[in-house]
Amino acid sequence: MVKLNKIYTRTGDAGTTGLVDGSRVAKNDARMMAIGEVDEANCAIGAAITWLEPDAPERVMLRRIQNEMFDLGADIATPGEDFAPSDAALRITSAQVERLESEIDRMNQALSPLTSFILPGGSGQVAALHMARAIARRAERAMVGAAAQVALNPQAMAYINRLSDHLFVLARRIAATREGDVLWEPGRSRQ
Repeated sequence: MVKLNKIYTRTGDAGTTGLVDGSRVAKNDARMMAIGEVDEANCAIGAAITWLEPDAPERVMLRRIQNEMFDLGADIATPGEDFAPSDAALRITSAQVERLESEIDRMNQALSPLTSFILPGGSGQVAALHMARAIARRAERAMVGAAAQVALNPQAMAYINRLSDHLFVLARRIAATREGDVLWEPGRSRQ
């Protein structure tokens, strides 16, 4: 259980931060950069949620994802090559990745096939989800960079990859109930 009585500790004043095992790394270490990008993606998802109706079923999916994003950050912050979940190590599992895939497939069934790339917009809801998607992609790139230096859980890597797909399909699902996708028109403004 997490218990925070004091927000500042002064332990990071020299530019280092602690990992789950108690070891310390520079705040600009590749692992920490990935954790920061995951945190930013989580914040973007939180902002996207504010655009949804209070009783929207999409809120349930996104709140679960937000919780899992904290799990993902903890996974990245846990050094080692044993990626099995335990009391001592919070790890992303294949079941979490499979749930994202199932939700993607379910949402995508009702959508028409794409005929062009999509411009991120149309409504505040859709634009916020596309922003979260783009930030999730950046988090994935940061995780790939970190994985080139330290061992990261392959399921965590799969999860962040599926997450951006999930946000993309969710944006399309919401757009379909409103104005529809805003499609890219290649070369439209050329003279």
